[in-house]
Amino acid sequence: MSRRSGYRAAEQEGRQVDLMGDSDFDDDEYGQPINESKEDTSAVDVKKGKDIQGIPWDNLSFSRDRYRKTRMVQYANFENACTPVDKGALFYEFQYNTRSVKPTILHFQLRNLVWATTRHDVYLLSQRSVLHWSPFASEKHKVIDLQGHITPSEKHQGNVSEGFYQAQVSTLAVRGNLLVAGGFRGELICKFLDREGISYCCKSTHDDNGITNSLEIFEKPSGSVHFLASNNDCGVRDFDMEKFQICNNFRFPWAANHTSLSPDGKLVAIVGDNPEGLIVDTNSGKTVHELRGHLDYSFASAWNPDGRTFATGNQDKTCRIWDIRNLSKSVAVLGGNMGAIRSIRYTSDGRFLAMAEPADFVHIFDVGSGYRRKQVVDFFGEISGISFSPDTEALFIGVHDRTYSSLLQYNRLRRWPAGPPCWTKLAAAATPLGPTASFPCYSE
Repeated sequence: MSRRSGYRAAEQEGRQVDLMGDSDFDDDEYGQPINESKEDTSAVDVKKGKDIQGIPWDNLSFSRDRYRKTRMVQYANFENACTPVDKGALFYEFQYNTRSVKPTILHFQLRNLVWATTRHDVYLLSQRSVLHWSPFASEKHKVIDLQGHITPSEKHQGNVSEGFYQAQVSTLAVRGNLLVAGGFRGELICKFLDREGISYCCKSTHDDNGITNSLEIFEKPSGSVHFLASNNDCGVRDFDMEKFQICNNFRFPWAANHTSLSPDGKLVAIVGDNPEGLIVDTNSGKTVHELRGHLDYSFASAWNPDGRTFATGNQDKTCRIWDIRNLSKSVAVLGGNMGAIRSIRYTSDGRFLAMAEPADFVHIFDVGSGYRRKQVVDFFGEISGISFSPDTEALFIGVHDRTYSSLLQYNRLRRWPAGPPCWTKLAAAATPLGPTASFPCYSE
């Protein structure tokens, strides 16, 4: 994780948005508002003219366009030759914005703090807790309370039996029934969502510079669940959650900021405090290829489910697309608007890629067009994380702001030239399906 100065320092200084400028709300120590406004925004409200975040532009001394221009000027970045893109596409449509949850960021460079395990189950860091949010029920509940003393409820070798006090979470990962939270001092807190209590607490490193930068949960061909922890001490560790122990510890010459595993589990993309990323063999730990093209440090990576292509996100304000069959250069360069690319996600069908800047913008690319068509989701606030639901139907965006912290939900837009082909069949059969029924035979 970079500690360099320059534009990244400016990015850090400006990360508390304080959108209104004259806000009367005070921050608590986590930079979150004491005010607990819960005025949510629905798609119906937006159609009536309401701002998606509920910002009362008509009552302010400046317009949305003016504020946007000011924000753009505040961010200075590298310029790259990027792939030409049509920016007018619409793939995901605004569905809901809830201010009942307050997404939190504790480190300005680490933005993987929102995870959806289904379209109805979202996990996120919110103030001093890891929360579960149900968009279906509009309910939240606390999964891990980080304010006090966290201790493991199970006995496993390597468990820190005394647990952790007031752990500060830097990164998060949730997949299936496993939730893993990583801390600033190398803490790892593992909870199975179908069990009571915390299953496992350990420290991946005792290095003073051991912050957990990213986590990647995956399943081995044998069915055993593992996760990769990337730390600032230049290590990437493979944890076996069946045996509750480290089974591999890979070392690199620079801090590993993000790691992602190929769908077949044979290769891992590793990016960090070096402009060049690495493709590494997971069995031997040997470097297969170096990735050259970025101009600064990288903090994001993701594999396309096709297993042939993957993406890396960098502080040079670009996301590069690579093809494993020819790694001599990237096949596309996707540019952001004003900041580093902090997180990247593919949909499970490989149709879309979403990349998030530090604030204000999430870009959704159509992979099938060669990344030449995109939708820009435009709002105000720092981005704590982005996550597609596994069924690809929803995209969730965590927004951190002194006044307007919220969780945005966008739903996949389905298009049928003459209506879904299955509607005719259903009507003919007089099937009693209501307006909320789902149709498995739809197409785009």
